[in-house]
Amino acid sequence: MQVMASDADDPTYGSSARVVYSVLDGEQHFTVDSKTGVIRTAVADLDRETQDRYEVVIRATDMAGQLGGLSGSTTVTIVVTDVNDNPPRFPQKMYQFSIVETAPVGTAIGRVKAEDSDVGENTDMTYQVKDEEGVEMFKVTTDSNTQEAVITVQKPLDYESKKVHTVVVEALNKFVDPRFVDLGTFRDQTIVRVSVLDVDEPPEFRPPSNLMEVQEDAHIGSVVGVVTALDPDTANHPVRYAIDRSTDTDWIFDIDANTGAIVTGKVLDRETAGWHNITVLAMEADNHSQVSRASLRIRILDVNDNPPELATPYEAAVCEDAKPGQLIQTISVVDRDEPQSGHRFYFALAPEASNNHHFSLLDIKDNTAAVHTQRMGFNRQEQDVYLLPILVVDSGPPALSSTGTLTIRICGCDSNGAIQSCNSTAYVVSATLSPGALIALLVCVLILVVLVLLILTLKRHHKSHLTSEDDEDMRDNVIKYNDEGGGEQDTEAYDMSALRSLYDFSEIKGGDGSGGPGEGGLSGNLASELHALPQWVQSPDLDFSVFRDYICKKVEQADEDLSVPPYDSFQTYAFEGSDSPVPSLSSLNTWSSGSEQDFSYLGGWGPRFRQLAALYAGRRGEEDSEES
Repeated sequence: MQVMASDADDPTYGSSARVVYSVLDGEQHFTVDSKTGVIRTAVADLDRETQDRYEVVIRATDMAGQLGGLSGSTTVTIVVTDVNDNPPRFPQKMYQFSIVETAPVGTAIGRVKAEDSDVGENTDMTYQVKDEEGVEMFKVTTDSNTQEAVITVQKPLDYESKKVHTVVVEALNKFVDPRFVDLGTFRDQTIVRVSVLDVDEPPEFRPPSNLMEVQEDAHIGSVVGVVTALDPDTANHPVRYAIDRSTDTDWIFDIDANTGAIVTGKVLDRETAGWHNITVLAMEADNHSQVSRASLRIRILDVNDNPPELATPYEAAVCEDAKPGQLIQTISVVDRDEPQSGHRFYFALAPEASNNHHFSLLDIKDNTAAVHTQRMGFNRQEQDVYLLPILVVDSGPPALSSTGTLTIRICGCDSNGAIQSCNSTAYVVSATLSPGALIALLVCVLILVVLVLLILTLKRHHKSHLTSEDDEDMRDNVIKYNDEGGGEQDTEAYDMSALRSLYDFSEIKGGDGSGGPGEGGLSGNLASELHALPQWVQSPDLDFSVFRDYICKKVEQADEDLSVPPYDSFQTYAFEGSDSPVPSLSSLNTWSSGSEQDFSYLGGWGPRFRQLAALYAGRRGEEDSEES
């Protein structure tokens, strides 16, 4: 550097302002130019490691340094910066560490550090393992904060194999100054001895293979394979085996505790479970806490124990005007087995379809078959559904077979061959109903059933009330109604037996030739004629004008009333009109006596014939009593 002193005297006056420089303290290492004040080193190669800081006193004197001149001084601080001129050095030539043999990979064994007199980045170092044995078993890394070598385990240790390991560790500077290469190598080595400590270890599985195979038809107790484990310790304790039941909850496999033989405990089925993953435990016989585990995969090998089946419940539709040789359906097959050589299926019509002349089956040789028509046209009025049994056989061994059914429906088609209608419409719709729709349909059916039962109960109760009124004698009652009836189905508007009784009574009064006068004779004849109604024959001199006039009046009223729709009125009465062109067609009309017929079957004709059955049943009972 350069120092400069100033003098307030007049520089033009003699030497009063002429300044010269000199070193008062530090002249053994530094010099100063007397005229310019430039400070320079006095010796080469200053050693920062010996002294890194100098304080040099510089004096300035006027009068050109002559006697009587005035002077002033200053202190200059000089700091020596570092260069990488010192190699790293290990304080010790050997280090010793110990570690247990069960230490996992990556465990730190210890730290060593090489020292360097330099500072800053000149002290950054890299460590490495130099010998082959150490490279295989151990790993050395550098701690960037402390510049220490961290020795870790790179491979599992084994006390029984080797008790002591020797590792050569080398340290070298990361940044080397080429100006100082001639000073020597900037690296250093040390020896690290690692002692392995013995511990009680669990058994080890040998060999470590974890795959076994067994046929799915193996009997219970068949040997699947054998696992082997040994105690690695010097004592070599005996080993016992077990299966971790959390990996085999169904106890499908068992293991011999002494030999390690794995056997089947249940019947195997590859189609249900083709692979089983279990965990086998090996432990010392006298110390069950020393346990080792091994995962074992067991593959179930396939045998042909499942017959082939049709892929789906096939249904096909064919037009009525189908021609011979027309393709109807292509059949495919599924088989739960998986033979190593692949599937090969054979198709044929089942023996029960040997007389079939409607359809043919062709094996396409690619595990599919085609169904064709064999006749010209079909008639769905004669038969609308055909069931074609198909026999499917696999290649074995042993060869297994099954029979599936192809449902063929005959449908009506248009001129282009498009299906218009089939009799299976209801079936197809029901097959596409979702579970929710089926539940809703069942609920609706249940509600309808309840409503029908309720209506029938109320109707039966109402009819039982009407029956009690029908037991009364209606002959002396006046039947009057001023509305049109509801037809022959309306049995509750009025009682037809009352009209019949009144008419029969008038007939008896006018036509009785044998009975004498008086109430007794009239009652007897009335009862006799009432029970002989099936034998009644129309009298030619009867007057039906009353009924004719009533019907004509009703028709006239309906024709004149324009505000009422022209409802037709049709009434059926228990008599034949006048001038009937044919006699009565009733099966009850006969000229034979009542004793020749049995009218008990009238009771099964329903509610409409209840009164008729009561009349004839009563007549039959009186005749039987008279005969007795």
